[in-house]
Amino acid sequence: MSPTRPANRPDAPHGATRRLTTAQALIAFLARQYTERDGRRQRLISATWGIFGHGNVAGIGQALLEAGHAGSPTASTASAGPGSAPRIPTAPGHRMPFLQGRNEQAMVHAAVGYARQSGRLSAHAVTTSIGPGATNLVTGAALATVNRLPVLLLPGDTFATRPADPVLQQLEVPYAGDVSVNDCLRPVSRYFDRITRPEALIPAALQAMRVLADPVETGAVTLALPQDVQAEAYDWPEEFFAERDWHVRRPAPDTAELEAAVRVIRSARRPLIVAGGGVRHSAAEETLAAFTAATRIPVASTQAGKGALRHDHPADVGGIGHTGTATADELARTADLVIGVGTRFTDFTTASGTLFSNPAVRFLHLNIAASDAHKLAARPLVADARAGLEALTAALAGRGYRVDPAYETEYAGAKEAWEEKVEASFATPVPTARPTQTQVLGLLDALVTEDDILINAAGSLPGDLHRLWRTRSRDQYHVEYGYSCMGYEIPAAIGVLLAEAARGARSRGHRPVWALVGDGTYLMNPTETVTAVQENLPLKLVILQNHGYASIGGLSEAVGAERFGTAYRHRDADGGFTGPPLPVDLAANAASLGMRVLRAATVDELCKALAEARDAEGPTCVYVETETPDTVSGPPPAQAWWDVPVAETASRPAAARAREEYDRQAASRRRHL
Repeated sequence: MSPTRPANRPDAPHGATRRLTTAQALIAFLARQYTERDGRRQRLISATWGIFGHGNVAGIGQALLEAGHAGSPTASTASAGPGSAPRIPTAPGHRMPFLQGRNEQAMVHAAVGYARQSGRLSAHAVTTSIGPGATNLVTGAALATVNRLPVLLLPGDTFATRPADPVLQQLEVPYAGDVSVNDCLRPVSRYFDRITRPEALIPAALQAMRVLADPVETGAVTLALPQDVQAEAYDWPEEFFAERDWHVRRPAPDTAELEAAVRVIRSARRPLIVAGGGVRHSAAEETLAAFTAATRIPVASTQAGKGALRHDHPADVGGIGHTGTATADELARTADLVIGVGTRFTDFTTASGTLFSNPAVRFLHLNIAASDAHKLAARPLVADARAGLEALTAALAGRGYRVDPAYETEYAGAKEAWEEKVEASFATPVPTARPTQTQVLGLLDALVTEDDILINAAGSLPGDLHRLWRTRSRDQYHVEYGYSCMGYEIPAAIGVLLAEAARGARSRGHRPVWALVGDGTYLMNPTETVTAVQENLPLKLVILQNHGYASIGGLSEAVGAERFGTAYRHRDADGGFTGPPLPVDLAANAASLGMRVLRAATVDELCKALAEARDAEGPTCVYVETETPDTVSGPPPAQAWWDVPVAETASRPAAARAREEYDRQAASRRRHL
């Protein structure tokens, strides 16, 4: 991908240079990078998150300060005080706003939330010190790369010139003098480079931007920055600081592949579309709706693809796979053609290879990445999701293809029956009772509009949300399930709020952004609530207290591990964890971090608290203790299998029974060749 310069900006005089440190040059370069797609232009790196320590405080930190980017009134993100409206960071001219984080992993999560809400067209950078500051990036980097969301990582590194060896926090590797802890980031980065000389930044920075803006390659990009090189001065060519536009392409399908795809669709009697995250990244929701209007093919969705169609669209049949609906999963079992659109076909989607059980099933996969388009031995259609769907719609238009009306009637009836189960799960017949987790979701479902955004990532909530949530807009459903990382929700919500602010949403009133977390997730990473308080961002945090790892507790029971080590309880006389619940007050903890907290003990109190939180202008937490773990997920159960291997030999009866069930389910697995 080659960048272009705007026609109205002349090149700098040939041979002109500017003397800056490497860090100063990098910040100046980043502030002049843009993406462009469909005629819309925006900053590629719109802000930098940071926690300073040795390794970046005198380099990147000083560079931000030197340019007037940190602490200046025009770029400040701080509010005037408690209760005041937030001053969201902006980037006038070539400024680089600074965002102060509390945990390095959380900063990456916030950057990822921002990138996803920005359609992968704008991203954040994250700078850290050497040592633990750098290694704390690894989990966030893995999440970004697995989900194919852009984030630029700028970890400090040990001295390139080695004036003292070792330095504080340096990892000594006896067999390699050029290895540091930053090398942990190599396998979780889409691009990695260590800048050991100032002039090496020029090609590395250009490659980094290329990868960040590439819809196929994007993910975490790491530029490891030795602390002495950050502070070293160099005469930089002025051309390095010219504005560059990185075009985000929409490749159209190959003619031969398109014709083959049309033939296979026209021959299908029971086709099913599986919509993945690529639909959202391509902004192809309206195109998908037009395709289904023409063909009446039903659409099931992965976690990343949920919202591709509104929940009340006639063709939408809900989530698919282990956490899917009965409607979608039964259609998948009988489908003779599965049309993947922008999905990776993970094991949750395929029910570990057991879901698509029709002996005659074939696969057609529209994906911008060739490596994904060929999965499940599919007939590939390598293209941007929107461009590919437009081409398919046009190619089928004159050939009279539409599914049999009886098939439409079948899936419409199945969808109606599933909605009855959703209603039963959401029902709250006793206002004075303690709510179940699904009842909490039901109360939210009754409250939200298409403006609201729900963020979740791990535990039992993703399953309940995928099966039950009624998505009202293309970006309402924000569940990170590629890496399913506990602790993602709160910082990601901050990133989403920043992205919405960058769009100018505050002029219309903020969109309510909800971070839904269980107690286990909250304990993993509550630190960025402080950032929400500092910026006075209107985060709506819902903490569901269920006294343990509810999701893994249920899985543990299913695989014969008897919920071992999954409850948050005192030890019993035998050394197990079956004593009274721990006296942990997460509401008090959230309040101690500066949040306004609303406690709800009953269904009625929760209903009022959620409504109050939705209207709040500042960060607000709703705390509710849900019903016992036995009912935390509520009905309905999983509609398809998931392969978690069970002990092949065991002395305990629970494990033996679980193995029998495992062998029975695994026998139905097949390889699609």
